[in-house]
Amino acid sequence: MRAFIGLLRGLTGAAFLVLNTLFWAVPVYITAVFKLLLPFKTTRGFFDTILNFLSYAWIYCINAFIEFIKNVDYDIEGLEGLKRDEWYLVIANHQTLVDIIVLQKIFHGRIPFLKYFLKKELIWMPILGLAWWALDYPFMQRYPAELLKKKPHLRGKDIEATRKACAKFKYKPASIMNFVEGTRFTPAKHAAHHSPYEYLLKPRSGGISYVLSAMGENMRNLIDVTIVYPDGTENAWGFLSSAKSRIIIRIDVLPIATNLRGQDPDDPEYRNRFNVWLNDLWGKKDAKIAQLVKSNKL
Repeated sequence: MRAFIGLLRGLTGAAFLVLNTLFWAVPVYITAVFKLLLPFKTTRGFFDTILNFLSYAWIYCINAFIEFIKNVDYDIEGLEGLKRDEWYLVIANHQTLVDIIVLQKIFHGRIPFLKYFLKKELIWMPILGLAWWALDYPFMQRYPAELLKKKPHLRGKDIEATRKACAKFKYKPASIMNFVEGTRFTPAKHAAHHSPYEYLLKPRSGGISYVLSAMGENMRNLIDVTIVYPDGTENAWGFLSSAKSRIIIRIDVLPIATNLRGQDPDDPEYRNRFNVWLNDLWGKKDAKIAQLVKSNKL
């Protein structure tokens, strides 16, 4: 009986997420069309206000539905002092798609709506790609080192594209989210990547260094989120179908030093300084996770 209820809860949850996305995507598309046809400063602000409302309503419905179908025990510290009129760079460890649900839940209405830097190819994803574009999610164009060697004229194009993507955030507060590990943590990936950390993969500095290069004068605060699932990591289906989940979240708001902002991310000296800072931050996060896991084992 318990398995049947779990299956029913999971199917209901999955169906709701799809229908909720389709429901809110329609007014988002309509507003985006008007925004595209009337690209004036005054009208853009008006349509942005509508789009912000729609995005908050979209996430509000997801949060409310999850609270309705299951019991999630959130142990959260560090939310005090956050502002909706401030710029934030948000980073977190990444273990499961549930991380995105958790982040949208805890920051909803507390900081500007989370905008994830996305690969340019994701703009073609059905339904969501166009919605992300309409909601001003920045799409990044990154060129691998091998391609730059063959086509050196492309050097600098990626940071210029990032600056253009970030330009829309210079005059209105934004929260830019990045999973700096680049992929979800698994024991297999941990071993394959030869990670020096116990609970984390090695961080990749490229994405956030480009953001800080493009938005240095605005992006003065880092929100470092540590997420721990003390009863074991759940995938999206496991989260939707289970009756209860425990999630521990620790939030640290840190100032970003001026020598890490507005620099050339391709400068070797800057890259080294940035990597030292990020690896030190990641080492402290790994130690924090270890302590939380040890103190919260059943």
